[in-house]
Amino acid sequence: MLQALTKGLLDEATQALDAINRQDRATLARDQIRSLKNSLICTCTLFTRAIISGGVHPEHAYNLSDVFIRQIEETSEIGGLKELEYEMLHSFFWTLRKEKKPSYNSIINKTISYIHDEAFGDLSLEHLAANVKVHPYYLSSLFKQEVGMSIVEYINRNRIEDSKYFLIHSDLRILDIAVLLGFCNQSYYSRQFKKYMSMTPLQYRNRYSELEVL
Repeated sequence: MLQALTKGLLDEATQALDAINRQDRATLARDQIRSLKNSLICTCTLFTRAIISGGVHPEHAYNLSDVFIRQIEETSEIGGLKELEYEMLHSFFWTLRKEKKPSYNSIINKTISYIHDEAFGDLSLEHLAANVKVHPYYLSSLFKQEVGMSIVEYINRNRIEDSKYFLIHSDLRILDIAVLLGFCNQSYYSRQFKKYMSMTPLQYRNRYSELEVL
């Protein structure tokens, strides 16, 4: 699982985690929930090391680890803890994907850097193509070929990750967050958020907004 995470192979890492969870967990405390929490904290530590090995700056990896350890401690139901383990895997993966410097074509590297640097700006295909001085169709095709997903999907996933901060740390309405991050409307933002996080923005805010993280 850790090798797959380090290499940025989410499907393989998820399958490995599924296989691990079909086995009996080690007993790390007399109380069942405390034992599961301890197990997840160990997993979080291993995820942290894996993404550092994969190229993430250690400070960023440890900050993410701190966030999840707090969430583990604040979660009191077994079902919620098990769901959190998969959310943790996805978040560490996307942090690796976002910060790792892969050996993409220079055009793709420039495009990815621009997407991250200008998260609140114009990220239309035409604008991105003009920035790297290629035809939009060529950029779209090359991006899908090298990154393994469309530009729109990559932008949406990046914006969803960014929006989580505002859901937890601000009083902005969900509509305002959607507009701020460039989604065409709240409904589309909510659908995309649920696609990647398996819950709505409101559910995410209600679950985590009381935590003082970062």
